[in-house]
Amino acid sequence: MQQLDALTSLKRTFRRGEYLYRCGENFHSLFAIRTGFFKTQVLHEDGREQVTGFQMPGEIIGLDAISSDVHTCDAVALEDSEICEIPFDRLETLSRELPSLQRHLHKIMSREIVRDQGIMMLLGSMRAEERLAAFLLNLSQRFSARGYSPTSFYLRMTRQEIGSYLGLKLETVSRTFSHFQENGLLNVRVREVEIMDMLRLRSFVSHT
Repeated sequence: MQQLDALTSLKRTFRRGEYLYRCGENFHSLFAIRTGFFKTQVLHEDGREQVTGFQMPGEIIGLDAISSDVHTCDAVALEDSEICEIPFDRLETLSRELPSLQRHLHKIMSREIVRDQGIMMLLGSMRAEERLAAFLLNLSQRFSARGYSPTSFYLRMTRQEIGSYLGLKLETVSRTFSHFQENGLLNVRVREVEIMDMLRLRSFVSHT
């Protein structure tokens, strides 16, 4: 355990808008988020930014670069944040000595694969209401797993960033939030979201 503690002892802080890493940079470390929120994004040839994920405390980012040794996206702090930097070469060495650590890494990677598959489903087969409902339910589950309220939380990302992630226009995201509020599913105050009817929200995605 002392070896593992030493491995995660390197802590770094980032201000809102600062880059943790950029697309094309060489891969050296994974990053465990202690506090704050990050987004990952890629830049299209026409200059548009495509959000590929949102990461919260307790999650690890940087896994995109393991296979190629180069980061395939940018990681940007959505608010003031703190991370633990985990040098990957030392992590590999330690995981060979601690089978339980290796299994934990495999579980983390498996969750990322499942999440990527979920994103493909969101973009490929769901209507706007289904996409936003699935997004909010995913956040709810992740907050709950970390001991926070599953029904009341603050969105660190803008509606434009949500739209980029879900493949929706800003106007569609805003209209869908309003539709959910008018129908009693949500109570929305700027970025404060309260889920008022979890069962009905789940019904939007239960058939997928």
